[in-house]
Amino acid sequence: MENNDKIFETKLDFTTQYKEACLLELGKEFEDCSDNERFFVLAKLVASKSRAIQATSHAKDAKKVYYFSLEFLLGPLLDNYLINLGVRDLVEEGMASLGMSLDELCQQEVDPGLGNGGLGRLAACFLDSMAHEGIAGYGNGMRYRYGLFRQYIEGGRQVERTDNWLANGFPWETRKDASAVEIRFGAQVVRHEDETGKFWFTQEGGEVVRAVPYDVPIVGFGGKTVNKLRLWSAEPATEDFDLDAFNAGDYAKANKFRSDVEAISTILYPNDAGEHGRILRLKQEYLFVSAGLQTILGTYEKDFGPDWEHLGDHVCVHTNDTHPAMCGPELMRLLVDEKGVDFDQAFEIAKKTVSFTNHTVMPEALEKWPINTFRALLPRLYMFIEEIDRRYRDGLSEKLSPEDGSWTDVLRNTAILWDGQVRMANLSIIFSHSINGVSALHSDILKRDTFKEFYKLYPEMFNNKTNGVTHRRFLREANPAYSQLITDAIGTGWLDDANELEKLVPFEEDAGFLDAMEQAKRADKERLAAYVQKVSGTKLNCDMVFDVQVKRFHAYKRQLLSVFKILDLRNRILDDPSFSPRPTAFIFSGKAAQSYTFAKEVIRLINSLADAINNDPRVNDKIQVAFVPNFAVSNAQYIYSAAEISEQISLAGTEASGTSNMKLMMNGALTLGTLDGSNVEISELVGPQNIKIFGLHADEVEAIQREGRYYAWDMYNADRARLGRIVDQLTDGTLARLSGNFESVRDHLMVENDPYLVMKDFYAYVQAWEELTGGYADRRAWNKSALHNTAKAGFFSSDRTIREYMSDIWHIEGK
Repeated sequence: MENNDKIFETKLDFTTQYKEACLLELGKEFEDCSDNERFFVLAKLVASKSRAIQATSHAKDAKKVYYFSLEFLLGPLLDNYLINLGVRDLVEEGMASLGMSLDELCQQEVDPGLGNGGLGRLAACFLDSMAHEGIAGYGNGMRYRYGLFRQYIEGGRQVERTDNWLANGFPWETRKDASAVEIRFGAQVVRHEDETGKFWFTQEGGEVVRAVPYDVPIVGFGGKTVNKLRLWSAEPATEDFDLDAFNAGDYAKANKFRSDVEAISTILYPNDAGEHGRILRLKQEYLFVSAGLQTILGTYEKDFGPDWEHLGDHVCVHTNDTHPAMCGPELMRLLVDEKGVDFDQAFEIAKKTVSFTNHTVMPEALEKWPINTFRALLPRLYMFIEEIDRRYRDGLSEKLSPEDGSWTDVLRNTAILWDGQVRMANLSIIFSHSINGVSALHSDILKRDTFKEFYKLYPEMFNNKTNGVTHRRFLREANPAYSQLITDAIGTGWLDDANELEKLVPFEEDAGFLDAMEQAKRADKERLAAYVQKVSGTKLNCDMVFDVQVKRFHAYKRQLLSVFKILDLRNRILDDPSFSPRPTAFIFSGKAAQSYTFAKEVIRLINSLADAINNDPRVNDKIQVAFVPNFAVSNAQYIYSAAEISEQISLAGTEASGTSNMKLMMNGALTLGTLDGSNVEISELVGPQNIKIFGLHADEVEAIQREGRYYAWDMYNADRARLGRIVDQLTDGTLARLSGNFESVRDHLMVENDPYLVMKDFYAYVQAWEELTGGYADRRAWNKSALHNTAKAGFFSSDRTIREYMSDIWHIEGK
C-alpha cells in the first residue's frame, strides 16, 4: 500500500486526528482521558477509517460468500488491524510522542465473547483470509451479550462467572437498526387456496422477535479490502410491558417478555440438558440463520431483481458445522412463501447455494433435536424438512445398488428424520452441494465411516479442505521478537504469502540466526512466565522446557494422558534419586463446558497435581505444572510464542483437525502427538526428525473398538507398580490436599473401560516424550528443528485454505 493510500499519512497526521477524535468522542483532551478511553477512541477512529474502505471494496456484481457460524472468536482487533492496514509502526511512534505505549494501550482491549474454541477461531481466521484474498466474504453470527463465561479457578475447580465483555462498549461495531428483520417462533400455519386450486401457507400468531444487526469491519492485510461480520441481537418486536405487574411491585413479571426475548442472544451455548435450554438454543440457531438469509435475499433482489434461478451463481452460503443446518430449508421457505418460487425449483436453488463443513468424526457428537420440540417451535420450517425427507426416502431405492446395503439400513444412517429426532448433519448434507472435512484423515474417516452411506450415494459432493490459521495474527502479532528476526532474514513478503516462510530453510545452518532464535524464545518465555505468575501465582522457571497443551477440555483430547505422564515422572523422581528427566514446565489452559462434569474434573485434577508438585521441593526443581485460567485469544498469543513442545495427543481418529498444532509449529514448537487430525499433514511436511509421533494409529483404534478386545484392568494388573500406581493415586489421597480425590476419573478409566485408550498409549507416550526432550540440551540442533517447523508452516495459512474453498466449492476467482 502506498503512503497516500494509508489511513494515516504521517505521524503528525495520526496524532492530529487522534487528539481531535478524543474531543469529538468524549469531549476531553487526550491528556485527560483514561487509558481505556484512549483505547476506545483509537479503535473507533480505526473502525471508521476501515468502514470507509469497506464501502469501495467490491463491485456490485462480485460473487458474495456468507459464512454462517455460531462462533467467531475474533480476539482483540486493534493491534491486528494496525498491522493489516500497514500503520502499526507509525501509530506506535505517534503514541510514543504522546507519552503512551501502544502495547499498553492494546492491553486495554478485552476479548470479544463471541466464541469458545477452535471452531470460532477458525471462522475468524477465514474472515481474515477472505479479506486478504480480496473476495466479498461476510460473516454471519450471533452477538452474545455475555459470551460463554469467564473461567476462574477456585480450590482447583473451574468456576464460571459472567463474561461482561460489553461493559465498556465494543468500539468496532455499528448498530444497523434499519436492517433489522422479524423472526417468528411457535406460529400457527394457515393454509390458503384460491378458486384455481392454487394454495399457499402463512404463519400467524406465535412469538415475534426483532433481530437487530451489528456490523464489525474485517480488515484484510494490505488494507485494500475490508469486509464485515454481521452479528445478530434479539430484541422484542413490540414492547409488551406489564404495567399492572410493575405497579403491583412485581418488576420481574413486568419485564418478563423482554427478558425472555433477550435471552436468545445472552450467552453462547445455553445449557440444553433441559427442555427450556433446548428451546433457547434452537431459537438462537434459527434466529441467526433466518435473519442472515432474509438480509441476503434482500440484498440480492436489490442488485439483480427477482431472478431467483441464478441466486447460486452470485451467492454462496457456507455453513460452519451443523449449528447453521437450517440454512437450506429456511432458504427454501423464504423462496417459496415469501418470493413465490416453485417448491422443486427452490430446493435446487438452495442446494446450489449452500455448502457444508463438518467438524467431527464421532456420530454421537452430531447435533440432533427432538421432533416434537422442533415442530412446536418452527412448524412451517418443519413442514419443508418433512417433505424433503419424504422425497429423499421415496427416491432412495432407485439409487441403491446391492452392495450399498438394504434400504432400511441406509435410511437409518441418512434420513433427516429418524427415531423421533431431526438429525442436523443429515439435513446439512441433503441441502448442500459440497461437504468437506478439515484434514486429510478426517475427510477419509467421513467417507469411510461417519457418512459412508452418503459418500457411496454422492461421492462427487465430498472433498477435503485442511484447516489453516492466519499467520499474521499467530506469528506476526503473537510473536513480535521472532517475527522481526524472520523479516530481517527474508523480508516482509511472508506476511502476504505464507509460503515465503520456506525461505527460512537455508538459515537452519546459520549459527547466528539460531542463537538469535534462542534469545527471542527466552524473551517470550519470560513474558509468559510473568503473565502466569500474575494470573495464577505459579512462578515458572524459564530454564525449563515449556511443554504446552492448550485447547478445549474433552476426554478425546486426552489431557488425562498428560496428567499420567507427569505423575509418572513425579513417582520416578521420588523413587530413584538418580533419575533426572529434562527439567520441564507443563502448561495447560482451556475451558470445559459448564455441564461436562468429566472435563471439569480433569481441570481440577491438573490443578491438584500442580499443588502437589509445585509445593514439593523433592521434585519441583525438575517438573512444574501451571494452569492458565480463562483461555482466550489474547493470552493464547503469549502461550503459543513461548511454547517449545506442542502436545497434540488426542486418540487417533477422534480429532477432526486441530489448529493449535498449526499455531504452535509456526512459533517453532516441536509437536509431540498422535497421528491424528492435521498432525498427519504436519508430519509429512516437516519430516519424522522434526516431529515426535507416537501411539496407536486410527485403523488400530478402530480395530480395538470393533473387536472389543481391550480391557483396562489388564493394563492395570500387568504393571501395578507403575501404571496401576498412577490409577490408584487418583483416589489414595496423593492428590487430595487441594480439593479431594478423583473417584469419577478413576471410574472413567476402570469402570467405563478407558474409552479413549489413555492407558493403552501411556508407555509409547512417555517414551516419545523422553526421546524428544533428550535432544533439548543440544540447543543448536533443537533450534534448527524448531526453525524447520516454522519454515514449513506456510501450508497451514488460512489463506491457502480459503483459496481452496474459492476454487473448489465457491467457484470464485481470487485477486
